[in-house]
Amino acid sequence: MRLFFLLPACCFLFGSNRAMAQNEQRISIDVTNVSFTQFVQTIENTSAYRFYFNTAETDTLHVTIKADKATITEILQQVFQHTGFQYAVDVDGHVYLTKNYKIQTALAPDFFSRNKITKDTTAEPVIALAAGDTEKDKLKASLEKKLFEIGAKTNTIGRGSAILVGYVRDIKSGEAISGAVVYVDTPAVKTITDQFGYFSITLPKGRQLLHINSLGMKDTKRQLMMYSDGKLNIELEDYIASLKGVTVTTEKKSNVRSTQMGVDKVNIRTIKQVPTVLGESDILRVVLTLPGVTSVGEASTGFNVRGGAADQNLILLNDATIYNPSHLFGFFSAFNTDVVKGVELYKSAIPEKYGGRLSSVLDVSTRDGNSKKLSGTGGIGLLTSRLTLEGPLDKEGKTTFILGGRTTYSDWLLKQVPNSAYQNSSASFYDLNLNITSTVNAKNTIYVTGYISHDQFRLNSDTLYKYGNQNGIIKWKHIFNNRFFSVVSAGVDRYDYSFGSNLVPVNAYKLSYDINQTHFRTEFNYNPNNQHSINFGVHSIYYKIHPGSYQPDSPQSLVVPNTVPAEQAMESALYLGDRYNISPDFSINAGIRYSLYSYLGPHDVYHYIPGSPRSTTSVTDTAHFGPGQNIKTYSGPEIRLAMRYSLSADASVKASFNTLRQYIHTLSNTTAISPTDIWKLSDPNIPPQEGYQVSMGYYRNFSGSIETSVEVYYKQINHYLDYKSGATLIMNKHIETDVINTRGEAYGAEFMIKKTEGKLNGWLSYTYSSTRLKMDDPIAGELINKGNYYPANFDKPHNVNFIGNYKFSHRVSISLNAVYSTGRPITLPIAIFNQAGAQRVYYSDRNQYRIPDYIRSDLSVNIEGNHKIKKLAHSSWSLGVYNMFARQNPYSIYFIQENGLIKGYQLSIFGTAIPFVTYNFKF
Repeated sequence: MRLFFLLPACCFLFGSNRAMAQNEQRISIDVTNVSFTQFVQTIENTSAYRFYFNTAETDTLHVTIKADKATITEILQQVFQHTGFQYAVDVDGHVYLTKNYKIQTALAPDFFSRNKITKDTTAEPVIALAAGDTEKDKLKASLEKKLFEIGAKTNTIGRGSAILVGYVRDIKSGEAISGAVVYVDTPAVKTITDQFGYFSITLPKGRQLLHINSLGMKDTKRQLMMYSDGKLNIELEDYIASLKGVTVTTEKKSNVRSTQMGVDKVNIRTIKQVPTVLGESDILRVVLTLPGVTSVGEASTGFNVRGGAADQNLILLNDATIYNPSHLFGFFSAFNTDVVKGVELYKSAIPEKYGGRLSSVLDVSTRDGNSKKLSGTGGIGLLTSRLTLEGPLDKEGKTTFILGGRTTYSDWLLKQVPNSAYQNSSASFYDLNLNITSTVNAKNTIYVTGYISHDQFRLNSDTLYKYGNQNGIIKWKHIFNNRFFSVVSAGVDRYDYSFGSNLVPVNAYKLSYDINQTHFRTEFNYNPNNQHSINFGVHSIYYKIHPGSYQPDSPQSLVVPNTVPAEQAMESALYLGDRYNISPDFSINAGIRYSLYSYLGPHDVYHYIPGSPRSTTSVTDTAHFGPGQNIKTYSGPEIRLAMRYSLSADASVKASFNTLRQYIHTLSNTTAISPTDIWKLSDPNIPPQEGYQVSMGYYRNFSGSIETSVEVYYKQINHYLDYKSGATLIMNKHIETDVINTRGEAYGAEFMIKKTEGKLNGWLSYTYSSTRLKMDDPIAGELINKGNYYPANFDKPHNVNFIGNYKFSHRVSISLNAVYSTGRPITLPIAIFNQAGAQRVYYSDRNQYRIPDYIRSDLSVNIEGNHKIKKLAHSSWSLGVYNMFARQNPYSIYFIQENGLIKGYQLSIFGTAIPFVTYNFKF
């Protein structure tokens, strides 16, 4: 019995001695006007103390102090005099800095008598804070001081580890937060929430301090006592920046610690700040400011990533494939930013679960909807308006919805064009998004997503163009246990277009095209421990394409019907990957994906004379295949490998290697993607595209808020399709006679510097890249550039992008977007000659010349309404000017022969400054 009372007394004396030893440690320091971060680093380098604080609160604090053999208390009292900062030092030498309130480092008196708590709750006595603190501040401080007991409570803490799982959600709306970082410092363990906000992390049993960070949200932490496996749901609140700082990043140093490279994550708030044409926030325009991403010109639909063609990008909306991601000739993105939650662009180290494209994956995820109340957002602009509603469908908030729509009224602008030829033009679009999320129980959740878009336009003619996307997908997430869960999804995707004319009844026609795909995916994720995160699954797509149908469009029409036979194919893949943390400094992501592609009947396949150029006159035989019959099979492995080695806490090097296969191609004789492009499946005469990419990068952070990176890459591409001169692509039943197999290479370097905190934030990127193609296939019938390399149509070696945001106050901020890029390649007529009495034009080698360089600057002012809580609606204004220097950037150069002379003309899409204003509201 005497030993029983003696043991706590010894522990108390031991702890007191440790605290005394820490307080007696003497420090000498002499610094003048240094940042608070530098001051902390000086203390930590010369003592055993370690500081914990929010850098956003101290980014404007500078320190001047001279002390000789002073205690930590004496130094901190002098530094924080008249600042409002408080500090606390525990027995282990941990220094905790807070603003306006002080935390306690000793256990609460009733610590050992508390009941078991297994969920995140607010039922805890509120601690006393400084005058002026809000109830929300008190609530957050209470949650961060509360001890959450995980698992079945025991009298003793056993050895080993336990698994903590849960969801991270928005405290206002209850929506899941994807990409949130959940981690502990000792031992260094980290995980990231998936697209559903779910996380699983393995922690040592005993006392732990869990940190939670997310982009645009306030950082928080939870005190844990881990007894065994358990669950903890966490809610985060929006980060409302003071004048001292604007946080636009996730976990500090995440760019250094993560094994991913060539991955850019863009928050929706950042997207809405960037000025765009006509004031409509645009995902694709912001993606184009990222290093390694370019486009062939203004208002073009597609984008090019690291020297890849526009059709080599897989664009996903909640795992549904979007074939045409634009509205109104490419002026607007097809994605409604009020519905979108986040955007991720994978340029290298592409996860093994993705396949089917060579260059990149653009993964756009949408929100689940408010689970706590009915709310809405919207906006009214010069050309477009939008409205989004969201809320719970039941009293418990287990089923939520979000419905968003956009439309345009742009015809009035076309009526203002001075040229009377365009007075009869019209253009319009609309899109709708619907998401329903239903939590069946703790282990099962159902997600339903629907998307539809429609465009139509008529420009200076009677020809009416229409195109649109239709997508639907359903997902089922099932949690088997704390280590193992699955996501099963099935959906349909469709893209179609048509154009026609019925002004003259006898010539009335309609040409239509559509691509349909049905897909099924099963994904599994297994986390045996913090060293391994294993994912595997199966993915299948069934394609059916109607390449073209030319039909009469009136009873009087004399048009002869014509239809290109439909194509069918099945693409399947099996993948396996593992994220292996070998040590805190060295991690590997390794995966393999095996794809199998079958071209199916019914279809006719043409055989040509071996070794000779293909043409309709060289057909030797026609093979007939019945429905469902396998015509041609392609298959092969795809390797995914990424490595990260930390050189220090602020620097790391990374490397990755990818091999990819693409079984579907775009047939287009325009440089940019157009609504009338044709997608062609690989067949016996057109093999799949193949490529591999090697990348290396160096990443370094400075002063906590400056992120820098340098990445270099080399890519090879085989079987990329180019076209013969004068190729016919629409309604061509022998398309393989007009296309040419080429091989290419791309290489480059990407530099980026990003400031993530403070009143001024943004990024500056520079990319050098080169993309060259080579066609030396003798059966093509012609050699381009004599079989030597030539620049691709989208080759633009130099690209500079600057995005800057400056916050004057809580309500007023400005954003600047500046762009420079090399002009794209073109082929020019260089001479006129006479042959057989006829005048001919002699052209240069393909893409030997370039159009003038592209330069543009945009400016916007964002004005928030007042921040009163009790308001019918919270409003904001966005106004500014696109292309504010009115530069006439050439989109293309074309030539016309007039009176025996060849005259060149420049086409500019936006040849003047375009002002815009948009009113936004939220209720």
